[in-house]
Amino acid sequence: MTNNKKSAKQRLSKDVSRRGVLLGAGGVIGGGLVGAAGGYSVASTGAPAAPGELQQTVSVSPGVANTKVSVSQPYGTDTVSFYGARQAGIDSPIQAHGIFIGLNLHDDSDADRIAAMMRLLTDDAARLTQGRGALADLDEELAAAPARLTVTFGFGSEVFERTNSSLKPSWLKPLPEYGIDQLDPAFTGGDVIIQVQGDDAMSVAHARRMLLKDARAFASVAWIQNGFTHARASHPEGTTVRNLFGQVDGSTNSAQDSIETERIVWGVGEGDGNGTKDLQPWIENGTSMVIRRIAMNVDEWDELDRPAQEDVIGRKLGSGAPLTGQNEHDEPDFEAIGPAGFPVISDISHIRRARTSDSDEAMIRRSYNYDEEPSSSGNELYGQTGISETGLIFVAFQCDVDQQYIPVQDRLAESDHLNLWTIPVGSAVFAIPPGCQEGGFIGEELFA
Repeated sequence: MTNNKKSAKQRLSKDVSRRGVLLGAGGVIGGGLVGAAGGYSVASTGAPAAPGELQQTVSVSPGVANTKVSVSQPYGTDTVSFYGARQAGIDSPIQAHGIFIGLNLHDDSDADRIAAMMRLLTDDAARLTQGRGALADLDEELAAAPARLTVTFGFGSEVFERTNSSLKPSWLKPLPEYGIDQLDPAFTGGDVIIQVQGDDAMSVAHARRMLLKDARAFASVAWIQNGFTHARASHPEGTTVRNLFGQVDGSTNSAQDSIETERIVWGVGEGDGNGTKDLQPWIENGTSMVIRRIAMNVDEWDELDRPAQEDVIGRKLGSGAPLTGQNEHDEPDFEAIGPAGFPVISDISHIRRARTSDSDEAMIRRSYNYDEEPSSSGNELYGQTGISETGLIFVAFQCDVDQQYIPVQDRLAESDHLNLWTIPVGSAVFAIPPGCQEGGFIGEELFA
């Protein structure tokens, strides 16, 4: 916290004034935008609570009296840079918590109002990710432990139609209708996506509230999805997360900054020679996002024994290794034949249907689990029994949805054995614009 002893009312007055400067003549008054947005700058605020205060010594008793473990890494103070050529939260290590917010633009949100909204969102996202309160934030203490907080923005078709349709990528449209889908409008579509991720549920929740306050004069909430992975430090850094079927999820992700990631996410480079597609980003340092909400019938899945579950996926539960390997990242041998004369990895196993000889048909998976309160009678639509209402918020980033994502999804929809226990119930596609520098805002290319 700062040493500023002014009253909360005085601070609020000052912050609201700064927000007016942020919008120039077009300040947000009474939920409406008056005039057009003016100049933009990032104002500084005081520093958050002293990072060192988050360090502590924890007493534990693992069979030995008075054993102490020193928490030497103050994870809560870790920050990820917001400003840069590319947006954060795409190919960096996944965090423990994720919130996905779909927005629908108000009818009167024209290009000027959309630009004003993105200025506000950008400024507050930049502050929050660095552990600083948003403008007019009376609860700035809740932002003091960002814990690798990232905020990522994306646009649906409607944003381009109201701003610059010439920049709209050809793949920015709903995915094809698949026979396995039972899409719920409550989790489908949207004009704008805000992805908030971090290792601290408190700062993630606070960021969500602040960003929604920014957007409410320009858009309404279409849907919100909350998800989680492993708590940070519960496993060694770099451990692949698991979904609630117990399976590793994202084993085939390439490393950040690798040649493969540069090509399949950002469209940079020539690939490894095994690809067949001309991958070009819709805009430099931009990419695409597919988000699918997948209901998982974990209760019926539990009726399978362990070998049967492994056969469905094509991986060993414990290590995550393919059934023909020993380690998680071993290449599966789809030609291997077992003692009974059948393929060791079934032709309809999940990893077999997801794989291809074309290395361009790849993506970065950044998926989160959800586990919500079941209804007393269960959700018959999803085949759930009343014990669990569980699933996966499947998130994939790739340079070109049509060339990379669709071929994989086509194969999975056709004959993936896992479809017996999963149902896609939500779906949306967004264009992810480049990052920005301090003084700019996300999506500014659409308003040039």
